[in-house]
Amino acid sequence: MQLLENADLIHTSDAIEAAIDRLGREISGALKDTLPVVLCVMGGGVVFAGQLLTKLEFPLEFDYVHASRYQNATVGKTITWQSLPKLDLTNRTVLLIDDILDAGITLKAIEQKCYELGAAKVFCAVLFEKTLDCAKPISAHYVGLEVPDRYVFGYGMDVYGWWRNLPAIYAMR
Repeated sequence: MQLLENADLIHTSDAIEAAIDRLGREISGALKDTLPVVLCVMGGGVVFAGQLLTKLEFPLEFDYVHASRYQNATVGKTITWQSLPKLDLTNRTVLLIDDILDAGITLKAIEQKCYELGAAKVFCAVLFEKTLDCAKPISAHYVGLEVPDRYVFGYGMDVYGWWRNLPAIYAMR
């Protein structure tokens, strides 16, 4: 696999760990009294969610949602719903945990679905936000680090289905 050899390091594992620690403090301060439902956005959000959960200092219920536009490609397509939350979201505070806020189309659709399922308030935490020159349909309440407008992978995000397991973030050249 020459994907990694032809990529640039964007954020080290140390920078990512520091960002997750900071997000844990920020989210704990804001949501500590809400008894939220925390939803991991599969599959990219799983690595970030696993790390962030250990930093949250309040009781919570955990579930996941799986909606995808990429299906192992590098260009998004139509949203495919593979799994909706199993927990009842009625009148609940929901924290969505996702890997990246890119164009925002998928995250916006998931937020809307949470409201359709009865959520009272939905907050979004993303480990990375891609810097784009256009407006996005949604803003994340909590952002770990920014990444350039390039195809990035690692720390839960794949490139052609590979390298989700990298402890740092890389960008394709």
